[in-house]
Amino acid sequence: MRVKCVLCDQIGKLEDDTPLAKKLRNRPIHTYMCPICEQRISEMTEARKATGNFIFYRSSHLTEKDF
Repeated sequence: MRVKCVLCDQIGKLEDDTPLAKKLRNRPIHTYMCPICEQRISEMTEARKATGNFIFYRSSHLTEKDF
């Protein structure tokens, strides 16, 4: 399966039977990022989290006042 990175427009190739290829094929809202861009984004996110000015909203604990 041919895929294109949404950030750098690099064209890559995925095996047809991998879970990522199936997810991209069956759910068009999912997008592909090449490993280089994915690593760059994760490093930049970790650096922003380390500054203390970054609020990470992926928390599973919600209180009643949050609703």
